[in-house]
Amino acid sequence: MKLTFKRIILINLAAFVFLCSSCSKSPAKNALSLWNDTAPAKKALIEYVKNVTNKKSPDFIPVEDRIAIFDLDGTLILETDPTYFDQQLFDHRVLDDPSYKDKATAAQKEVAHNSRDLHKFPELSAAREKMVAEVYAGMSLEEFDSFIRDFMQTEQPGFTGMKRGETFYKPMVEVVNFLIANNFTVYVSSGSDRLLVRPLVFEKLHLPANQIIGSDTTIVCVNQGDKDGLSYTFKDGDNLILGGNSIVKNLQMNKVVTIVREIGKKPVLAFGNSGTDASMLNYSICGNKYKSLAFMLMCDDLEREYGNMAKADKMKKASEENNWIPVSMRDDWKTIYGDGVKRK
Repeated sequence: MKLTFKRIILINLAAFVFLCSSCSKSPAKNALSLWNDTAPAKKALIEYVKNVTNKKSPDFIPVEDRIAIFDLDGTLILETDPTYFDQQLFDHRVLDDPSYKDKATAAQKEVAHNSRDLHKFPELSAAREKMVAEVYAGMSLEEFDSFIRDFMQTEQPGFTGMKRGETFYKPMVEVVNFLIANNFTVYVSSGSDRLLVRPLVFEKLHLPANQIIGSDTTIVCVNQGDKDGLSYTFKDGDNLILGGNSIVKNLQMNKVVTIVREIGKKPVLAFGNSGTDASMLNYSICGNKYKSLAFMLMCDDLEREYGNMAKADKMKKASEENNWIPVSMRDDWKTIYGDGVKRK
């Protein structure tokens, strides 16, 4: 059959359409490659994203309402070796930092030693938050940011081949990137100080500062003294420093309040790992005008990670009671930190 110029054009156009169609399907097909194909959470998330991004689906969600929110410690990054990043930073400030360790109080040193040497994390309380805020008081925002970034470059105890700033769960990084590729706006809502979370998360996930929610402490001008913010005017040459007082601990119900205040929309996807995330997960799926899902990570891997089966079982039971989708770090993930990282 003789190929006319018109026929060649039509054939090439058909091939182009086919290739474009294949490309559009490939992200979902190849998504979450670090997850086992049998993982129920993987299947649920891929099917959900495919459904809500399809304009012909009754569950379609407009781009501006595709909000996903993630807890940080234990959901995106390591929290069990020996404890949370923010507690490790506190321990480092109190016990190692030459500019502060001689100023540390006996109470601060006791908490830091218990955390580092005994792996005993202090109970969440207003007293604990006050203590954490106080150890950084007087640092400029730039100094605090540099302090965090330098600590991120130190080796993570308990593992080989991994620095403290690299302790992100690779399968969860895939989830974040998968959602961003499908036009979701991703927020991180952490119980750690938001100024601490910003550089930590940006280095790995490249999320902008305005998509990071966290606990807050006071920020004042260096020359402000005891004056209230209503009585002081920022002037040319002023510099901002940490005030040393805790404002809010962004956990449990407080996570719901910060979502309302800072996002102004209900998330349609929520990811957590503990009871302190329960309010955030339930708020996202209860009474939502859009189809929504909540995922609960279970720390059930005792070989590649420092898991806790008692907590994992508790979260599995809570998932059944609250209609959350459980995620098994042991059964659902092909890797946690990558081949170059080993648990000691």
